[in-house]
Amino acid sequence: MLIRTPADLGAVIRERRKKIGLGQAELAARIDVSRQWIVGIERGRARAELGLVLRALDELNIRLDARDRAGDAKTPVGADIDAIVDAARKGKP
Repeated sequence: MLIRTPADLGAVIRERRKKIGLGQAELAARIDVSRQWIVGIERGRARAELGLVLRALDELNIRLDARDRAGDAKTPVGADIDAIVDAARKGKP
């Protein structure tokens, strides 16, 4: 699914959480946030803290793909985010 809005991201999080049988309270406990935070993100809250959103995606095993729509020649198709972050930390393009 192409995510273009906070509501799109919230729908992906809600669907995955339900698919794996997690309640909002259980997911909240796993990522150390309140249940209300989960409710907000699932409703498309636009001002959610990025670090917490990434923690939720990780807990739900949702992959974040940072490919350029035009096909970035420097980043191979399917490159994983860990490799991109490692290269950036080492100062490599």
